Amino acid sequence: MSAVISAPVAQSPAAARSAPARRQSLTHPPRTGLLLVAPAVLMVVVFVLAPLVFALGISFTDWPLIGDVSPAGFANYVSIGSDAGFLRAVLYTLLYTAIVTIPLLVVGYALAVLVRSRRRGATLLRTVFFLPFVVGLTTLSLMTVLEAQPGSGAINIVLRALGITDGDTGWLVDGPLATGLVSTLVIWGVAGLTMLLLMAGMQAIPAEVYESADLDGATWWQQEWRITIPMLRRTIAMSLVISVVGSLLAFTQFYVLTDGGPGSATTTVVLYIYNRAFVQLQLGAAAALSVVLVVVVALVTALQVWLLRGEE
Repeated sequence: MSAVISAPVAQSPAAARSAPARRQSLTHPPRTGLLLVAPAVLMVVVFVLAPLVFALGISFTDWPLIGDVSPAGFANYVSIGSDAGFLRAVLYTLLYTAIVTIPLLVVGYALAVLVRSRRRGATLLRTVFFLPFVVGLTTLSLMTVLEAQPGSGAINIVLRALGITDGDTGWLVDGPLATGLVSTLVIWGVAGLTMLLLMAGMQAIPAEVYESADLDGATWWQQEWRITIPMLRRTIAMSLVISVVGSLLAFTQFYVLTDGGPGSATTTVVLYIYNRAFVQLQLGAAAALSVVLVVVVALVTALQVWLLRGEE
């Protein structure tokens, strides 16, 4: 029995012409995406990458801000380890970060639980809780300067009416008191952002999950601990990263309220770098400190993301 092997028949030119051609999208041409992201990329290059490269170059010089610039090699980096003022600022910044991070998360979570439902008044509460963050730390800090004045500020008047103080407390001239006041201000001003992030994550959890837990007899606390918090792991991680990075880079509230005082008791890392550059006019040394700070913040952020990452 013979087998007939058929060779593949070549497609005729007419059939090839009749085959549907691969058409290019008329509504989403390839260049459209590039044009849309170009402004954002340009802003990152101009306002982030270029200043970083410029600062890195300055860090290897002796730049007195006013005067001649001379090369310094690695001298600015070598001197960081013996800079007692910078080390004190680092320790204080870490203390401040430890003070505000957990209260920010706890208060933000509590506010998110309060406003996540759709009951009457929830929208108003969301607006009220988020309003301090919209106002901004600069304005809040300027208001706090006035309200923390001994004898005439609202803080002392209220505390005196409650019998807690005599009404003449100097909040901004005592290191621990100033730290407590700034920390309270930041928790009040930024908790609204944490609330908004966590509330969005809570509302994304399917309602069926809670309905099943209700049928199984789970209490409210059990639902929060075993359902809400585990499913918010990524959102909580993002909130912690934002809080820690913001605390490590704290500047505005301390500059406005205490200017690092009394003495250097409330001097943060960024405030110390600012003073080194624009008060002591040592721009090269300040740039070296800035480069080190950027590297440390990047490493801390990466470590947080790795530790708090959720399972895929």
